[in-house]
Amino acid sequence: MPKSASDGDGSGPLYARLRDRLVERIRSGEWKPGQLIPNEFEIAEEFGVSQGTARKAIGEMAAEGLVLRRQGRGTFVVEHTPAHVLFRFFNIYDEDERAVIPDSRYVTCSRADADQAERRALGLDRHAGVIRIRRLRTRDGRPFIRETIALPEALFGGLLELPALPNTLYDLYQKRYGVLIVRTDDRLCAVAADAESAAALGIQRGAPLLRIDRIAYTLDDKPVEWRVSLCHLDGAHYLARSR
Repeated sequence: MPKSASDGDGSGPLYARLRDRLVERIRSGEWKPGQLIPNEFEIAEEFGVSQGTARKAIGEMAAEGLVLRRQGRGTFVVEHTPAHVLFRFFNIYDEDERAVIPDSRYVTCSRADADQAERRALGLDRHAGVIRIRRLRTRDGRPFIRETIALPEALFGGLLELPALPNTLYDLYQKRYGVLIVRTDDRLCAVAADAESAAALGIQRGAPLLRIDRIAYTLDDKPVEWRVSLCHLDGAHYLARSR
């Protein structure tokens, strides 16, 4: 007997309820990063719905960046490879609209009690700890972003024991900790470089910087990373595309 896509509270369109059932397979780890998922016909048969409903449910997941359709090969659970992370989540472009590919150096990683701003950004209680990562992002060997990242210690235990951190972190979160970043909220404003940022970036104190406050969220819409980037763009620009 086929499973029913309407299992649960029964509210909302059928394709949306089916989407929720399929997303749960990613959340639970039943469908793993990079795994080929059943096709529309198989999903329709399993859940007792039309192929059109199955197609729309999978289409919603693709639009959310949870699965990736590959022509002639099928649909796969998204896997945060370094290239995928840079393409989807890094929004700095040069004058010719080419994506800037950053590198990282001078990385430090430490544990601390969460301060008030970190607790607010990450929804932590007053006794929670965080892992703080500080690094410089470079462009053609020159520093152009000073970055501070806060992560809930409870989710990312053992991070301090790693010998090194990769240039792109979201693939590490997914593969080592089972934390899949599905969306980010970026808040942008202009600030003047303080003495510490000016020294790190090799610019004059008071020079204009773009500050990006980013909160990254999981499938459960839970904030798991607060990232503050101070950017000396020097001819580059931030580009956000609506899809």
